[in-house]
This record gives sequence, C-alpha cells and structure tokens, in this order.
Amino acid sequence: MYRHLALLCGINVSGHNMIKMDALKTLLENAGFHNVQTYIQSGNVFVDSEDENPSAVGFKIKQEIFKTFGHEVPVVVIGKADLEACFKNNHYLNESNADSKKLYVAFISRELSDGALNDLKISQFKPDEARIDKSRIYIKYAEGAGKTRLDQKYIEKKLNVTATIRNWNTVTNLLSLFEERNV
Repeated sequence: MYRHLALLCGINVSGHNMIKMDALKTLLENAGFHNVQTYIQSGNVFVDSEDENPSAVGFKIKQEIFKTFGHEVPVVVIGKADLEACFKNNHYLNESNADSKKLYVAFISRELSDGALNDLKISQFKPDEARIDKSRIYIKYAEGAGKTRLDQKYIEKKLNVTATIRNWNTVTNLLSLFEERNV
C-alpha cells in the first residue's frame, strides 16, 4: 500500500462545491481506497492505495467526486516527502522575524521550470514574496492571503497548472498526521 495526501482545490469555499467530509470519506472507501482520513473542511484527504502513481490516484478521486457530487474538483496528490521538503526548503522559516501566519505553500500539479518565477511576475505583488521549489511555491504574504492578487487562480493562469494553497499551520498539521499514519 502507498500513502497519499489528496489536496482538493476549491471545495467548501463561499458556499461553492460543497462536500461534507464524512460523505467524501465514504465515497473514497467505496471507490477502493483504504485508511481514508479527512482533515478540516477545505479538502485534505489521506488515502492508502495500491497505486503508487500520485497522478493516477488524483485522477481517480477527481472522477469519483464528479460522478457522485457533480463537482469538477482539481486534485493535487502529494506524499510525506513533499511535506517534509516544505520544512527543509522553505527559506522564509529561517528569517528572524518569520510570522507563520503569513506563510503559505502552493502545491502544484507538476514540477516547475527555473523560469516559472519570472512567469509569475512576483515583483508586481510587492511586498508579497514567493519562491519556487520544484512543485511547490512558498509564499509570504505581507498583509495576509485575503488581501493579495497572488492567489491560486493567478498562479494557475500564469503557469498553466493546477494549484492549491495551504497556510503554514495546515501544512504543519498535515505533516503531523502523516507521521501518525506511519506508526
């Protein structure tokens, strides 16, 4: 069995794409996933699967959600190593005045090129900052996520990817849950 974390994009936001987590859990169990566990209402779902391929797992989850709920929900699937890399490679954590409430991670559906940061035109969002690390973008919002245009939709449009953003507290809790699952 392979352990995966599916990050669903855009569910239960402002009354759109509403999916109750217990219904999602049941759906995924019935679809053949094992050890299904959800975390908060924003669409974080741990699953065990015989399929090692994260893209295939994400596609299956996306199909099942559409068949059952009628919602077209993009899904980014990551592993424990992806979350561990967030802590290792997020240089904003090393700043002396790091405010974890302003730190976010955008998880991207594919690995980004070195030029992707230029494609985002980050300078137009100052004082917000961002750095790219493979299939993650570390973001430091100056005023918070609600007061910026550097959001999921902008990232997806500029880079032609599927993206989903999680705050640092959620990333921390997801890693803890992943570690608990490995016991």
